[in-house]
Amino acid sequence: MATEKRAAFRHETYWGRPVPAFGDPAGRILVVGLAPAAHGANRTGRMFTGDRSGEWLYAALHRAGLANQPDASSRDDGLRLDGVLITAAVRCAPPANKPTPAERLACRAWLEAELDLLPRVRVVVALGQIAHAQIIRILEDRGLPVPRPRPRFGHGNEATLGDGLTLLASYHPSQQNTFTGTLTEEMFDRIWARAKALAEC
Repeated sequence: MATEKRAAFRHETYWGRPVPAFGDPAGRILVVGLAPAAHGANRTGRMFTGDRSGEWLYAALHRAGLANQPDASSRDDGLRLDGVLITAAVRCAPPANKPTPAERLACRAWLEAELDLLPRVRVVVALGQIAHAQIIRILEDRGLPVPRPRPRFGHGNEATLGDGLTLLASYHPSQQNTFTGTLTEEMFDRIWARAKALAEC
């Protein structure tokens, strides 16, 4: 149960449980975020829904033709994704939005299970450094050929990890990144254009 509510949402019942993946289970693009936001997915029960990061993400996916609408306010708002599934490295809202190594380890099995259920995935878009490192660690442990030296996180960096899978890195659409101009709409749009091109190869 989520007990610490923002004043604007004080009358809402928060989801307050692990947040499942959302999107197209037959998609060729897997998006891996950090963790549910305390007053976003932790409140609404859907990844990147009800917060500023989600506004940026779904607007960009809509511009790229991967979502039927640019808005994501609740689980029943009619949003559908085409060719994309969204998940996270950590499934519950972490304190101060900073997952501990123990939390990343505890949630790893869920991300691994999703990878097993998504044989059509050709592109993994990692939103942020923690998601990027977690995906590399999992795929490396599974025996996929990971380049040496290990792929470094950087916006737009990509690495081929074997079996036709490409890891594409992006800055997270957090308020810290978007308010400061570290991540712009143009930068984000290029990520989704590239992901679509790679997924169609």
